[in-house]
Amino acid sequence: MKVRSLSPKLPLTYDEQQGYRMNTGFVELIVQNLKMLVLTNPGERIMEPDFGVGLKRFLFEQNIEETHGAINVRIKRQTEKYIPSIEITKIDFFTSENTQGLSDNYLHIVVSFYIKPLELNSKLDLLFDSSKGLFIEGNESRGRT
Repeated sequence: MKVRSLSPKLPLTYDEQQGYRMNTGFVELIVQNLKMLVLTNPGERIMEPDFGVGLKRFLFEQNIEETHGAINVRIKRQTEKYIPSIEITKIDFFTSENTQGLSDNYLHIVVSFYIKPLELNSKLDLLFDSSKGLFIEGNESRGRT
């Protein structure tokens, strides 16, 4: 039985038995789309010069509330414009000052959002390590309460 696919998983990874790994569910597709929106720098996407939050632009900014506020506003505005099917419900910033055991050069951002057509809550977990770059830690989905 062939599994229905919605899009390739990024980054592209080839599997000898299945071919390229694919997104098969709408939640994982939306999480991937949000991840791409957050990680893309404005000007990187062809024909869409305003697309992208440009999280890497904040790489050498101070890890303070003002910077977190600028990131928060940028994520919300970009999501409203490019992924209107989701609603950002909360963005949490975890730093060494408010999270025990988190190193000084780390920033942990959790973007919680509601997927309107599916009536589901989900989140995107981003952990930034200044020595390694940005990577996804995980995500979680559950029905809206």
